[in-house]
Amino acid sequence: GSSTKTSSGAIMMTTATAGPAGVSGQITLSTGDSTNAQSGSVFVTTGAGVGDAAGDIKLTVGSGNTAAGGEITVNISHEDGKADYSSEIATLASAGGDILVVAGYLDQGGRAIIDGSIDTGAWDRFVLPGGMIGDNILTIGDSLNGSFGQVAGTDSPGAAIFSDIAKAAGFDGTSPFTPESYDAAALILLAMQAAGSSESAKLKDKVFDVANAPGEKIFPGELAKALQILKDGGEVDYVGASAVELIGNGESAGNYRQVLVKDGAFETVRYR
Repeated sequence: GSSTKTSSGAIMMTTATAGPAGVSGQITLSTGDSTNAQSGSVFVTTGAGVGDAAGDIKLTVGSGNTAAGGEITVNISHEDGKADYSSEIATLASAGGDILVVAGYLDQGGRAIIDGSIDTGAWDRFVLPGGMIGDNILTIGDSLNGSFGQVAGTDSPGAAIFSDIAKAAGFDGTSPFTPESYDAAALILLAMQAAGSSESAKLKDKVFDVANAPGEKIFPGELAKALQILKDGGEVDYVGASAVELIGNGESAGNYRQVLVKDGAFETVRYR
């Protein structure tokens, strides 16, 4: 969350049954700064089908990942596509809380839970993970002001280049996961060239090679150049639109844009 005057309070979390990909694994909520940090409780409602997401959530209060307490007061799931979420909202409300973390989809149950929560007066502030970030959620209006969240994003040179390319092509290159989608396709293409094959069993071993150093850095719009380098036996280090760097078993090192809803729009707080 914002590093201004946010304190922990009580936080709830609700995720869709289908579960967006970003929900699985560890979720860290960071609220407040080192001077205003206060312990509080956390409301968590996570969906089935998202692995151990329900039990893999950490509350961090204060800057510098300094833990200052926190409690998950309830953990439930919600299904997308339902006409009514009053039962889920009532369950969350009965446990008490100050912030509702809605890890769902902005055009499905996640949006409906926020609408219902506002209508009943249960909460007036929400944490919005990546699947809930988009212009559609802003149509809720002023009631969403003060809510905050995070979505994949970077302020790297490659992101700026991609944004310009996208604008010229008639689409928004800054929309959630658009740069990452471009980069995923580019990595597969380059790995195919490096492997000399489109067979997944062969190209998978080349993804790391084209994504990381050593090699000539490749930015958006330079795929033809990268393909030629590989064809000639050279090496590339694909940077792309999202500052690609693969770690571990092949996951992205990750870059995130922290956002705050202010005056009916998403305002970038900072990049992480």
